[in-house]
Amino acid sequence: MKKSFNEIINQEIPVLVDFTADWCGPCKSMAPVLKQLKGELKDKISIIKINVDTNQSLAAQYQVQGVPTFMVFKHGKQTWRQSGMQTISQLKQAIGSH
Repeated sequence: MKKSFNEIINQEIPVLVDFTADWCGPCKSMAPVLKQLKGELKDKISIIKINVDTNQSLAAQYQVQGVPTFMVFKHGKQTWRQSGMQTISQLKQAIGSH
């Protein structure tokens, strides 16, 4: 059973949402950074990828203009948002500062 986006972002732990696209070069180069982040934070974070081409209504709802766009949600509320490539320390700071 697939969870809805609202169910996913309403978790107790912070949820990092990666709005991405298959054709996006910078998105592909973020993959190892996100993998490392998940490896370091383990169960303290949930990371989900949203393909903007197959989830156009969700991308429109959150006004995603470019990819990659990252958002952090805590208890269903967006606490941080940034477009473009991010370093692992920028992402950790975004997650940890909320």
